[in-house]
Amino acid sequence: MTFTSKTRLFLVLVFGISFMAAGIFYLSGGRLDRTEGLVFAVLYMFFPLISALIVEKLIYKEKIKKPLLISFRLNWWFLVSWFLPPLIILGSLVISLLFPGISWSPGMEGMFERYEEMMTPEQIEEMRRSMEVLPLHPVVFSLLSGLLAGITVNAAAAFGEEIGWRGFLVRRFQNMNFIHASLLTGLIWGLWHAPMILMGHNYPNYPVAGIFMMTIMTILFSPLFLYITIKTGSVIAASVMHGTLNATAGLSIMMITGGNDLMVGITGFAGFLSIILFTFLFYLYDSFISREKIMTGTINRFLRE
Repeated sequence: MTFTSKTRLFLVLVFGISFMAAGIFYLSGGRLDRTEGLVFAVLYMFFPLISALIVEKLIYKEKIKKPLLISFRLNWWFLVSWFLPPLIILGSLVISLLFPGISWSPGMEGMFERYEEMMTPEQIEEMRRSMEVLPLHPVVFSLLSGLLAGITVNAAAAFGEEIGWRGFLVRRFQNMNFIHASLLTGLIWGLWHAPMILMGHNYPNYPVAGIFMMTIMTILFSPLFLYITIKTGSVIAASVMHGTLNATAGLSIMMITGGNDLMVGITGFAGFLSIILFTFLFYLYDSFISREKIMTGTINRFLRE
């Protein structure tokens, strides 16, 4: 496998800029569990966008909208991109309950236990009081607010990533078959997270193992993201899916107790099984229902020009 010069340039830029910025943030005393960490995490998501724009616009002087699949032409697959993440996440919750040592926790005791190492007792108690005054059950409220954030602020932040993974790279890999392109994009997507994982993102107690877990998760998610992108012809749909995934991820651990970051939740083994299950359902749809057999062909046959 060989990359084009444009692809190599993008990869050098996105990894170089991202890793250098993460290094500066860490060496300057920055921590992801503080306010500055949230700001940096959002900024980090825009480095793929910046890298893609540098390559396409500044260096190669090419158009951006169509090559990067920026389209607001809606179809019903946009709804799929919005509602699929919560379904996968709730699936991971159910699968988690099948594991030994994991139990149902209607009072969300397990969730509060997970925050004990990151928050003071006063902060946890404040969180409890805040949840008690919610007009809806915290799980329902989290789901509805996550869906709203998924198509607004979270989608805007996710656009910074998706313009690189499902915009720029999809065009670069368009002559590959669907599986090959998915696996390669997922690998790049996962490894790009390495500095954030080492600083405690998603796997605060397992920073090294977390890099491998995160990469496995992005590889598993990549076929679903690519399928949605092709079905909509738009990186916007992928951004909605990504944003909603981020906004509703907490649902996977809110109502269970036991286990650890490597086992439960959407980022754990339970999540991996849920992603595989839904990917298999998509494969059945693509093979036996859809007129377009996307998963068994090269992706350039289906990308809108």
